[in-house]
Amino acid sequence: MALITISGYPSSGKTRRAEQIKTHLEKRLQDPNYTGPKLKVHILSDDELNIDRSVYNESRSEKPARGALFTAMQRLMSRDTILIVDSLNYIKGFRYQMYCAARELKLRVCTVYVVATHDLAREWNSTRTDGKAYSPETFENLLLRYEEPSSMVRWDSPLFTVPWLDEDVPADDIWKAVTEGVVKPPNAGTQAVPKAPTDALRALEHTTTSIVAAIMSEQANSGGFFPGGSITLSLSDGLKPRITLPARNITLSELQRMKRQFTTVHKKAITLGTTEKGSVDWSEESVAEKFVAHVEENIKP
Repeated sequence: MALITISGYPSSGKTRRAEQIKTHLEKRLQDPNYTGPKLKVHILSDDELNIDRSVYNESRSEKPARGALFTAMQRLMSRDTILIVDSLNYIKGFRYQMYCAARELKLRVCTVYVVATHDLAREWNSTRTDGKAYSPETFENLLLRYEEPSSMVRWDSPLFTVPWLDEDVPADDIWKAVTEGVVKPPNAGTQAVPKAPTDALRALEHTTTSIVAAIMSEQANSGGFFPGGSITLSLSDGLKPRITLPARNITLSELQRMKRQFTTVHKKAITLGTTEKGSVDWSEESVAEKFVAHVEENIKP
């Protein structure tokens, strides 16, 4: 249904804001006046995955932890879940990766930026008694590396900024974003490219060769001069495409050149995949129809 990305400095109050958002969303989902789909709200955090704060001391331990968070996020994202990811999410590249994963599932997205001053976050971190404080060196390093969300980029939008002075989150705006926001289509770069069937190359070569041979046969049967017009090419009992040709004798070299152009382009689509939307028909009937259109378009009068 939706992905809510929480981002902010370490020890800036992100978990508190995530819990506030969850409370507001669940209250609205349980409202008797709510008539939308049945949804559940889930908070995914480092604590749920038993990721210790010490993993942020070094990049070689942080990368696997971030990978575990991303994997868990992918597993939990669904059409019946509003997922709140409560973590640092301080790298814009990682937020973009999360955004693309949500788009693949056609989920709505929004980002909540939990704001606190450096001094305040530092004070809160040093006074934590829950065993989840960052070491002073790691804390300062994370402050320097933090990449602030921006409403100007699509993966952080819509962006809701929650300063430390605010008692609550903008519940109305977040609710509207996750229930009425624009569902963006999957990124073309992340979609699987549809592949042609295994016999596509054979169908392409056999059908185009048969059409060339049939055209030359029709000319040979015309008694020396081809009158042109619309003719039916009998390739097989079930395959008889019609083609309109000019009133002149067409040379074999002309047809071979057009066949070569046609097959070169379509062989690339077969071997490398195609970016055409929807299913692509590589049957002999479809190939014949496309090649006939190619000949009619490119042959000189």
